[in-house]
Amino acid sequence: MCGIVGYIGPKDCVPILLEGLARVEYRGYDSTGIAIVSSGTIKVHKKKGKLREMEATLPKRLFAKIGIGHTRWATHGEPSDANAHPHLDTSGHLALIHNGIIENATELRASLEAQGIVFRSETDTEVLVHLLSLAEPGDLEDRLRAVLALVVGTYGIAVIDANQPDRIVVARNGSPVIIGIGDKEMFVASDVSAIVRHTQQVIHLEDGEMAVVQAGGYRTMAVDPSAGGVVSDPSARMITINWSVGALDKGPYAHFLQKEIHEQPAAVERALRGRIDDRHATAHLGGVTLSAREVLDIRRIKVLGCGSAYYAGMLGAGMLESMTRIPSDAESASEFRYRNPVIERDVLYIAVSQSGETIDTLMAVQEVKRKGGRVLGIVNVVGSTIARECDGIYLHAGPEVSVASTKVFTSTAVAFALLGLYLGRIRDLGPADGKRIIEGLKALPGKLEEALATEEQMAQIAKKYAHTSSMFYIGRGLGYPIALEGAQKLKEVSYVHAEAYQASELKHGPIALVSPDFPTVVVLPDDHLAEKNISSIQQVRARKGPVIAVVQKAITEGLADDLVLVPKSEPELDPIILNLPLQLLAYHAALELGRDVDQPRNLAKSVTVE
Repeated sequence: MCGIVGYIGPKDCVPILLEGLARVEYRGYDSTGIAIVSSGTIKVHKKKGKLREMEATLPKRLFAKIGIGHTRWATHGEPSDANAHPHLDTSGHLALIHNGIIENATELRASLEAQGIVFRSETDTEVLVHLLSLAEPGDLEDRLRAVLALVVGTYGIAVIDANQPDRIVVARNGSPVIIGIGDKEMFVASDVSAIVRHTQQVIHLEDGEMAVVQAGGYRTMAVDPSAGGVVSDPSARMITINWSVGALDKGPYAHFLQKEIHEQPAAVERALRGRIDDRHATAHLGGVTLSAREVLDIRRIKVLGCGSAYYAGMLGAGMLESMTRIPSDAESASEFRYRNPVIERDVLYIAVSQSGETIDTLMAVQEVKRKGGRVLGIVNVVGSTIARECDGIYLHAGPEVSVASTKVFTSTAVAFALLGLYLGRIRDLGPADGKRIIEGLKALPGKLEEALATEEQMAQIAKKYAHTSSMFYIGRGLGYPIALEGAQKLKEVSYVHAEAYQASELKHGPIALVSPDFPTVVVLPDDHLAEKNISSIQQVRARKGPVIAVVQKAITEGLADDLVLVPKSEPELDPIILNLPLQLLAYHAALELGRDVDQPRNLAKSVTVE
C-alpha cells in the first residue's frame, strides 16, 4: 500500500526521493509528498494525485542531503493535499511519514485538541507528529519511543527533525521498514524496489524495532524501552537483493502487466531451477525442513491467503490433495485470523503471499504459531516478514510491478506442484507418477509460450466483449480456482463486473442472469469432467448466452462463440496453462476501455493495513 523512501548522505536527496517514489507507485496510492531539511528548516511539498503532479510543483533549485518521501493510499481521510504525507508539527521542525493505522487515533486526537493543537488534516498520522512535538526534550529516537508507548495500531514510520539534521529515525510494527546500506550514505524504504538502484544490501526491521539511520551507519533498538538494547543482531539479517533495477523497466512492452504476463515461462524456469530430483522422481525444497516422519504424521493441509494468493491457494490445495492424498483446503486468511481457529498439531498450514507482508496473512501466521501450529510460507520477496516468520518456498519470480498479479500467481501454482511432488513421494505418489509430473513441469515453460501465442486472438475477443456490463466465469475441479482468478483479473484491471461459479452451480440460480448480453467464459480442461463442462456450455447456449471457451482440445463446432485452444500438460498442471488466456483477456479488455492497466483505481499491490 503506502510507500516510504528516505535518504541521508552527501548527495542531493531530492532526485533520489523522487526516483524511489516512482519505483513504489505500483503499490497503489492517491497522493505523494517529500520533506527535506535545508538551511536549518524543513520544506514540505505534497499533493493529491500522481507523482508527476507533485513533481510539477517543485522549485527548480531544491537541494538537501536528508529527506523523506511518501506515497499515500487513503485510510483516514479522503485523498487531498492536506491529507497527503509528510505531516508537520505546529513548529514546523518535525516531519513524519507513516504506513499503517493508529487504532486509538480518535482518543489521542481529542486529547491533543484539548491541549490547543489545531489539526490540518483528517489523518491518524498527524496525531503522531503532534505527540512527538510535545514529548519531553531529548534525542529524536527517545522522543519517538515515548510517543509509540501511547500508540495502539500498526506502523512503519520515518521522521526527521530540523534540529537534529544528522539522522532519520524509523520504527516498525506490522508495516515493513527496510534500511539500505551504502558507502557513507544510507537509505530507508518500505520496499526494496525504491532503493535497489543505489544499494543491494538491505536489512528488514523486525516488529517492535526502531533504528537511528545516519550517513555513516545505523543502530537499532527496541521500541519498548523496557526491552532494552538491540532486538537482534542486525548484521545477521543483512540480505543481498539478487535482481537489478533493469527488472523494474517495461522494456519493449506497453505496460508492466503485459511484460509480466510474457515473463511467466522464464519465471517458471527459475522456480524449477535446482529443485528437480530426477533420480528419485521428487523435488528438492531447501526451505522445507519437514522430516519424512513428520510428513507421514500430517493428517490435513490448510492453505491461507488473500485475493489472488487465496485463489492460488485453492488451486494448490487441489494439487496437494491429488498428489498426497491428504485432505487439503484453502481459506481466506482475513477470515481465518478472526474466527478463533482450532489449531491442530497434525495439520500443516501454508501461508501464501506475493509480498510476504500481507497483513491479514501475516496475522494468521502469527496466530497459528502462537497456538503451536506448524506453518510453511510461499512468498516471492526475499527477507519479507512472512519469509522470516516461517520455513517455506521462495518463488524467485522477480519483481512484479503491476498491481494485478500474473507471474506470481503462476509461480505459486508451480511451487504447490513441487511441494505436492515432495510430500507425495514420501507418502502415496509412486515413482512413475513422480516422473510424469516432473516431465510435465519441465515442459511447462514451452507450453506457456504456446498459450501466450493466443494474445492476438484474446485481443479480438476483448474488443468484442469489453463493453458488456457483466460476465460469468465457470469451471470445475481445478478449473474453478482459475475461473475465480480470471474473474478477479477482469474486475481488477478493466472494472467490468465478473463473477465466478463452479460450473455445476450455474443451474442452481445464477443461470437466471444468462442472456444474449451476458457472456460466459468457460475454463475447460481435457479431463474426466470435460463432458460435464460441455453440458454447462450447452445450457448457456440454449439461453442465447455468448460463450468464450478456453480449451485443450477442439470441441463440437459451433458450441462456443469463441474457442481458444491451448496445449495440454498433465492433469495437475493443466489449470496453469488455461489461466494465461484469461490474463490476456483482462489486459486487452482494460486497454479497450482505456483503463490505467498497471495501477487500477482503489487497489494496492501490498495490502499492509486492515
